[in-house]
Amino acid sequence: MTTPTPLPTAPTWRLWLVWGVGVAAYVLSVTNRTSLAAVGVDTAVRFDADASTLSMFAVIQLAVYGGMQIPVGLLLDRFGARPVITAGMLLMAIGQLLLAFAPDVGWAIFARMLLGAGDAAVFPSVLRVIAVWFPERQAPFMVQLTGLVGQSGQIIAVLPLAALLHATSWSVAFGSLAGLGVLFTVLTFAVIRNRPPGRVADVSVDTVTGAIHVVRSSADLRQGFRESWAHPGTRLAFWSHFTTPFSGTAFVLLWGFPFLTIGQGLTTGMASLLFTVYVVFGVLVGPVIGALSSRHPMRRSRLLVLPLIGIQVVAWLVVIAWPGTAPLWLLFALAFAMSAGGPASMIGFDHARTFNPRHRLSTATGITNVGGFLAALLAILLIGIAMDAQGAGTPDRYTLDAFRLAFLTQVPLWLLGSLFIVIERRRTRVHVGLDAPRVRRRDRGRDPGA
Repeated sequence: MTTPTPLPTAPTWRLWLVWGVGVAAYVLSVTNRTSLAAVGVDTAVRFDADASTLSMFAVIQLAVYGGMQIPVGLLLDRFGARPVITAGMLLMAIGQLLLAFAPDVGWAIFARMLLGAGDAAVFPSVLRVIAVWFPERQAPFMVQLTGLVGQSGQIIAVLPLAALLHATSWSVAFGSLAGLGVLFTVLTFAVIRNRPPGRVADVSVDTVTGAIHVVRSSADLRQGFRESWAHPGTRLAFWSHFTTPFSGTAFVLLWGFPFLTIGQGLTTGMASLLFTVYVVFGVLVGPVIGALSSRHPMRRSRLLVLPLIGIQVVAWLVVIAWPGTAPLWLLFALAFAMSAGGPASMIGFDHARTFNPRHRLSTATGITNVGGFLAALLAILLIGIAMDAQGAGTPDRYTLDAFRLAFLTQVPLWLLGSLFIVIERRRTRVHVGLDAPRVRRRDRGRDPGA
């Protein structure tokens, strides 16, 4: 019996260098994605945009991001991580440069489209790097670590970027982000490689068993998609990811800062602190939710997903119903409640991984990922439409009462998502044999031998 020749491994320093550059690029992509978070009012003033138009900045960006997920997977399988992440950084740099000097709304929205396309390429590329460069047993931890570190980009978007814009000008602030994008375009191309030296294919290695697997990133758009969606576990994953994170995403991407500063009357510094708390608490609670999800794989929806959705709903309804401006402690409680939505959305990927075979995992992951961005897109758009419908379409007309009614448009999304989570949870448990199928009324009492 011959012993298989072990695949060559990269030096530890190089492995961490490649990952470090990749995760730094991801931090910058999150900064770019949320770069309108603290400057939404400035954006509305600069482009003379009403609330619906302002929503379109984020809606179109998210739509492009979601629409690019499958093409990015196909490109990763064809060309590998290095050219794809480099192209993504370059697209974001061009988008921010265009936004820095955009003369009108049309050009600004086109700039955000480029940003969404570039952003879509970065995280999947970093995941590809992890899968190929790191041992299989280490990859899940590295994925979690990458996600946690990447969220710090939201803090950069809220604090330094907003300060730079108010200290200089719109063109200088967004031109600086474009400059960072150019720097990372060069850096990713110079440092990141598709695979460790000595390998001729993108494969992952289990260093315990010696098993070698080809790494694939693209979804199967034909039979694999139909088979994956046909499994109730995939639909449970979709609705879990749809319902948990959208409120925090809409808040951080666009509507939170105007709500806090104009609606609630907070200073810019205090609103920035709330955003920072949102990010930091999400980073802290993420490992706890991840550990509970791993420990109770058959109770994820009832133990974690639905309770965390309920906490967000209660927090929002209390803030909306509070007479006058909400006290600071309540706004911090709202930030805490929303921040758990991001880590909770990762449970959707746990569902996808648990209930799908390895060859369908990319397809199931893509389906799941669409859920959260679709819900966020709808939430941002509905809030903007609701603001315009109340005659509060521009910053000088924003009022607390208008924000209250606008944020109530989130409730139907929570109800819809929660309903389908309950339905698909039941179907999933029946499908995998944990629960017995429900007996129809007309079948009760019928002789089983008839």
